[in-house]
Amino acid sequence: MSITLSISDDIATITLDDGKANAINPEWLDQFLERFGEAEKGAKAIVIAGREGVFSGGFNLKWMPTATAEEMGGLLDTAGELCCRVYGSPRPVVAACTGHAIAMGLFLLLSCDTRIGAQGEFRFGANETLNGMNLPVFAQEMCRARLDSTKLTLLVTQAYMYGPEEALAFGALDKIVEPAEVIATAQATARLLAQLPGGAYGWNKQAMNSATIERIRATTNGY
Repeated sequence: MSITLSISDDIATITLDDGKANAINPEWLDQFLERFGEAEKGAKAIVIAGREGVFSGGFNLKWMPTATAEEMGGLLDTAGELCCRVYGSPRPVVAACTGHAIAMGLFLLLSCDTRIGAQGEFRFGANETLNGMNLPVFAQEMCRARLDSTKLTLLVTQAYMYGPEEALAFGALDKIVEPAEVIATAQATARLLAQLPGGAYGWNKQAMNSATIERIRATTNGY
């Protein structure tokens, strides 16, 4: 199984590990949403952790050329819902970004409340322009919501790829630590956030994020 859930002391850890690049396809999205729902019900805060060297490399580019237009539409709708669920969750959500976060991997990262990244030769970016792809609305909205607005042309339109220090400066990360410390730091952060009054945290988070979520859901089918 590429996505696992563990809960300890009211902290849920969702671990993404397919043994490769944590590539995302419809089955992956469904599995993630199921685990995320379980985490929301069973814990006070949630950590989303990648595998060693990679958070997620984005959509599975081997699957996409074989997909029908309907399947692609479903993929994008579900990916948009994933961002809405994480960005709008009443629970504190902390990313343990253990390495590369590219395209959909970046958009998942941006959906998290607090993002802990690994120091090293890791790359971040929305590379859709490089791949000749149009950026879906959910991706546009997550970039607008979380990244430095003065750098959006560089980071999105021009598909600039950047490292952890620039990710910190541009708003993709909140803190950088040594790779071996990423998950422990994220879990410690989640424990601190779990001590905040949950009702107020959830209400204020949803109030701040609701406009972005509404714009995304206005463009998706089935949610």
